[in-house]
Amino acid sequence: MKNLTLRNIAEVCNGKYFGPESLADREVTDITTDSRKVQEGGLFVPIVGERVDAHRFIPQVMEMGALGTLSERDLGQTEFPYVQVESSLQAVKDIAEFYLKQLQIPVVGITGSVGKTSTKEVIASVLKEKYRTLKTQGNFNNELGLPLTVFRLREEDEIAVLEMGISDFGEMSRLARIARPDTSVITNIGTCHLENLGDRDGVLKAKTEVFAYVKPGGHIVLNGDDDKLSTVKEYQGIRPVFFGMNPEWPVYADHIESRGLKGMSCTIHMGAESFPVQIPMPGRHMIYNALAAAAVGKIYGLTKEQIAAGIESLEPVSGRFKMIDTEKFLIVDDCYNANPMSMKASLDVLKDGAGRRVAILGDMGELGENEAALHREVGAHAADCEIDVCICVGDLCRHLADEAVKKNPQMTVLYEPDLDSLLKKLPEYVQKGDTILVKASHFMKFEQVVKALQEM
Repeated sequence: MKNLTLRNIAEVCNGKYFGPESLADREVTDITTDSRKVQEGGLFVPIVGERVDAHRFIPQVMEMGALGTLSERDLGQTEFPYVQVESSLQAVKDIAEFYLKQLQIPVVGITGSVGKTSTKEVIASVLKEKYRTLKTQGNFNNELGLPLTVFRLREEDEIAVLEMGISDFGEMSRLARIARPDTSVITNIGTCHLENLGDRDGVLKAKTEVFAYVKPGGHIVLNGDDDKLSTVKEYQGIRPVFFGMNPEWPVYADHIESRGLKGMSCTIHMGAESFPVQIPMPGRHMIYNALAAAAVGKIYGLTKEQIAAGIESLEPVSGRFKMIDTEKFLIVDDCYNANPMSMKASLDVLKDGAGRRVAILGDMGELGENEAALHREVGAHAADCEIDVCICVGDLCRHLADEAVKKNPQMTVLYEPDLDSLLKKLPEYVQKGDTILVKASHFMKFEQVVKALQEM
């Protein structure tokens, strides 16, 4: 890893190097916090968690061939090199910031309340048409996940697409300090993490902390149809590139058609250029994701043909509106996470499904003092969508169920208090030929629902 010698690592994270001088200037081959994934010549970073102090794995990882380790403890005289630091977690961030600077490759940083992961996937799918692209995997978008993503970069990579997720003020600044994006993309400002951020104005303030770390001469790409983001005029001389459905925006879409659960089609306009595109995932929100990708693609010199090819070759990610066709059902696996905006968007797509349209919805977390009202709001939307069956699970989803019944008494609304009770009755609730949406916040563990449906 370029310039990541043990000596440099010690200096970057204000640590103290212990070990042979002959090894101090050797570059590590990899950095990991998972003792099971240590590579020959790699660096192990022991994190002190609530249940496990990973320092106890240090002897094991050294036997596996690690070059060295960080440590928050004084290990005394050892046969292996180590860097003593005050905080392993802070050291990881410091090292990642240093390493990304060594590589000198463009960084696209993505944040927003809803659609971060889907937008990241489309942008990466577009950029790979021209560049060797590395993207955030899974949910590695927080203060530990982002550095671990950065450590996957190598000198042959040409561009990085990094997702950044936050839940409180100041968190974006800490992430952006590492990523220092050349291009900052914000998908929207919704009702997420309100227990910390208060309201949508608080969400806007927290998300836009990223602007302070955009590199000089960089780009800011925003959803112009979002009422909060549209108020951003410029930041330190950088004028935003807006995308949306408004023909006044630099990047916009028209001729929008739904192909049901097969996806969407539209025409994307970028200045004087335009092109038709088939988006292989359903939902109007996917138009916005494709527009963000088109805007980024144009910034990095892709042709309209390359942008279209990248959008059309998009592959869905498990838990993110992935279609699973079994002998009995079409399952829409959207169970990775949920908030009011994303849940409404998913219900909008479900209403185009074939057969009985069944929504299995679970609690949405981190909504603050308005959590009951926000669940009722989704219940009203489910009623408006006129789906056939709405199965609500969890304490908060009782509010969703009550509102759905109140607004649409003809819709079948079922309620279960928890996941276990749902799984016991699930075979009674679904029928062959159903299209079934599965969606809830991650803590509800609805991947178990998807698995149970697949095994029926």
